[in-house]
Parts: sequence; C-alpha cells; structure tokens
Amino acid sequence: MTEDWRSGLAGRVAFVSGASRGIGAGLAERFSELGLRLVLCSRSRPALDESDRVLSRQLDVRDESALEALVGEAEARFGAIDLWVNNAGVLEPIRPVRDVEVEEFRDHIETNLVGVFIGSRCYVRHLHRQGRGGVLINVSSGAAWKPYAGWGAYCAGKAGVERLTEVLAVEEAAHGLRAYSVAPGVVDTLMQTQIRASNASDFPDVERFRQRKRDEAFNSPRHVADEFLAIAFDPASRPREVAIQVAFDGQSTGPSRDGA
Repeated sequence: MTEDWRSGLAGRVAFVSGASRGIGAGLAERFSELGLRLVLCSRSRPALDESDRVLSRQLDVRDESALEALVGEAEARFGAIDLWVNNAGVLEPIRPVRDVEVEEFRDHIETNLVGVFIGSRCYVRHLHRQGRGGVLINVSSGAAWKPYAGWGAYCAGKAGVERLTEVLAVEEAAHGLRAYSVAPGVVDTLMQTQIRASNASDFPDVERFRQRKRDEAFNSPRHVADEFLAIAFDPASRPREVAIQVAFDGQSTGPSRDGA
C-alpha cells in the first residue's frame, strides 16, 4: 500500500459482522486505526465500544429485522457504507455426516449461509437506496474448495457462500457492486482452538492443524485486515476473480486452499 492510497481511507465507512473476537475484532481494530468509521455487530459485545466513529450493536446476523435496523442507524449517522464484510460464522458440528443431527446442520447453515444471504441483501438494498456502488466481502475458507472429513456442514456452508457471492457479482455489477468471496488463510482464532481440540475420529486432519500451531504458521488478523482494505480500495490490488484467498504472510504464493 502506498501512503497516497492509505490517505484515502480516513472517513470511509465499513461494516463488520462477528466483530467481538478473532478475525472480526482484528478487522475492527485495524480499520479504526486507519481512520475508518465503523458499523459493528456480533452476538456478544463487539470489540470496539460505541463512539462518534463507531456504531456498535449486539445482534445475531440471522435476525433480519435487527440487521435492517442497524443499517438504518448507519445511514442516518454515516451515510453510505463503502465496505461490507460478512464475517460472522461458526464451525460446529465437527463430526462425520452420519453422526450429525439435522437440527445441528440446519442451525449451522442458518448462521454461515443464511446469515451471509441476509447481510448481503441488506447491503445491496442499502446501496440501491444510496444510488451508488460499494464493495462486499464475504469471508470464505479453503473448505469451500476442499472437502474435509468431519466438516460436512462447514464445507457445505462455505461453498454456498462462494457461489452466492458469484451470483451477487453478476447481478449487481451494473449497479457498481464489487463482490468477493475471500478466504483469509489460517488465523489463530478460537475456531482454530476448537479445531485442534477435535478428536481424530471426528476430524482426521486434526494433526496437520496442531502442527501448524507448533510452527506458528498463521496469518495475523492485521495482515488480513490490510489485505481486505487493499481489495476494496487499492486499484492496483483489485482482484479479477470473485473467489480469492489471502496469501500467506503477505507473500504472493497463490492460494493454498487450506481450511478454516
């Protein structure tokens, strides 16, 4: 990022869901550091408190009316939202499909796919009201491309997010929306802790993730935040594809297609 490019970030408006911890909290903190105004939500208290530059609400992304109300507040306070990041998501259940209850699968998809649908639709409708374009980033995973035994719900949900984003990119391109499904690489969050605590009988690839912890081979939330901002606002970094992956540690190594 050049300094001229960075200078254009101050005053931009970004929405982040799942902003209480992990990647979402890291996005919020880095975006704020660079001068963006923020609209944050999460089921537990978001990482940043309410201020003149932060609109912070505790809500579930599956609650359409609550999210629409938050967008209305954001419009009144900040005007147009330049960048919308649907980040909220869950990993469980981690078991073979034969052992997953229907309600567990349904609940997972309600958060990881239906929640992204609701958020994406809220943003598209917001942009139409504002009469302008914007950037949508739906947080994906290498699990959208690669099947992992034990992750039936997670792989299905993330694959759905990727295809939904591709449809939005086609539908809304003429209205100025750029939509991306972005896998952030492996970040050492609570989700990774859950993965490493899995039984090998439920998740046969668990040892590879434990080894990654021993090697400390992770992307940092700060790195992911900078990459998201480059995707959204740096013309030189604008992706040609809808589905992309953040490179490891800032190096252009291409997609590793790793998991969560």
